[in-house]
Amino acid sequence: QVQLVESGGGLVQPGGSLRLSCAASGSIFSINNMGWYRQVVGKERELIAEVTALGITNYADSVKGRFTISRDNANNTIYLEMNSLKLEDTARYYCNAHVVLLDVYYAMDFWGKGTLVTVFS
Repeated sequence: QVQLVESGGGLVQPGGSLRLSCAASGSIFSINNMGWYRQVVGKERELIAEVTALGITNYADSVKGRFTISRDNANNTIYLEMNSLKLEDTARYYCNAHVVLLDVYYAMDFWGKGTLVTVFS
């Protein structure tokens, strides 16, 4: 009953920029933390950036200073502004949200299907 849809991925040259979006919809009462993860084939998914409901952010060291996460609570949406992209940023980027569900006293994580970011000359 909850869906996360990522968008904004694509091909970008090294040093370029890209903005990802993730919109959550469905039986949502509220959302606590939301974050961006990335994964390449054969490796474990890793946390890239996270933002709390109050707007507190944290970043992986590999992207600190280059990526910026933000959220729009009114629209249940988060963004990832990626700058100074490197070849090693190539991955599928996934949106994650810790959602409090409507009509139940229960919260759980939801994942989007991901959007591919390819950094290549």
